[in-house]
Amino acid sequence: MSTFTPQLAGKLALITGASKGLGRAMALALAQAGATIALVSRDQAKLASVKAEVQALNGKAELFIADVRQEAQVATLEKEVTARCGPAQILINNAGINIRKNLTEFTLDEWQSVIDTNLTSVFLLCRAFVPHMRGTGYGRILNMTSIMSHISLPQRSAYSASKAALLGLTKALALELATEGVTVNGISPGPFATEMNQVLIQNPEANAQFLSSIPVGRWGKVEDIGSLALFLCSDAGSFITGTDILIDGGWCAR
Repeated sequence: MSTFTPQLAGKLALITGASKGLGRAMALALAQAGATIALVSRDQAKLASVKAEVQALNGKAELFIADVRQEAQVATLEKEVTARCGPAQILINNAGINIRKNLTEFTLDEWQSVIDTNLTSVFLLCRAFVPHMRGTGYGRILNMTSIMSHISLPQRSAYSASKAALLGLTKALALELATEGVTVNGISPGPFATEMNQVLIQNPEANAQFLSSIPVGRWGKVEDIGSLALFLCSDAGSFITGTDILIDGGWCAR
């Protein structure tokens, strides 16, 4: 039996929120498969560290500083990426934030910050980069949704609203691009041991409660996300579009 090895040589993958966590993991996975990575974040020092990791794997990466919530900065990003690296065939919308508090305690600015980061940025990036994919016969868009696109928990009102809406955007865009060879899918991570979840991991009571709710009994490893992203971006994922893949250790199967 032959072993399937996805190859992305000659492809350019733009990844937002690439300076840490799941974004970093996907950057390393796609770079190892031959893709050039356009690393996007607001943290230049951390991006430089990820770029060095990619290069240590004999991969190629360029870093770009941008606030993807801002229309003007996304427009500038599109011009800079295209000029320096060429058109992006892969777009991974990974930038995201979560503010945990009761809905009645949210300020409008806090609410808007979550919506702008998790949802509006995806609209802006897709609008900017989809035209480069059309007419080429290949394109991959991955939107980092969440188990909170499907279920919710207390103090997740803004986050759940943004992620449920992102799933709707994912499905609609997939239908718009279905005949173009461009797939659009969501990846819904469950509890992963990322920086965003350190507030829970470092709280013994909250950590124990979370672990008891995960059928596999552990936090997810960021490398698991990299492998899934690589599959969806490969030719093997060409018939998968308009859907959302839960990678949650069985959380939503309960």
